[in-house]
Amino acid sequence: MLVIITYDVSTIDSEGRRRLSKVSKKCVDYGQRVQNSVFECMLSAAQFKQLQLELEAMIDKETDSLRFYNLGNNYKSKIQHVGTKSSYDMGDPLIL
Repeated sequence: MLVIITYDVSTIDSEGRRRLSKVSKKCVDYGQRVQNSVFECMLSAAQFKQLQLELEAMIDKETDSLRFYNLGNNYKSKIQHVGTKSSYDMGDPLIL
């Protein structure tokens, strides 16, 4: 299933900047960055739950926020992209 993850981490102090870096690196492990704080991730239900728990443990719930949008398996008709930096289809094979 395709899950969109967005986050807003307060960076007014060094601890916030560390949290931002950790959240970003964790999201990179699971998907592709499509905007600064927005990731598209192809996940199984178990992976989604694990990632959600890991990210929630990283943030300060008093100053930071996470959003998870579950677009499911039939996501292609739900996404429209305009402009630069188009993403690759995560369901297609990646040739290096």
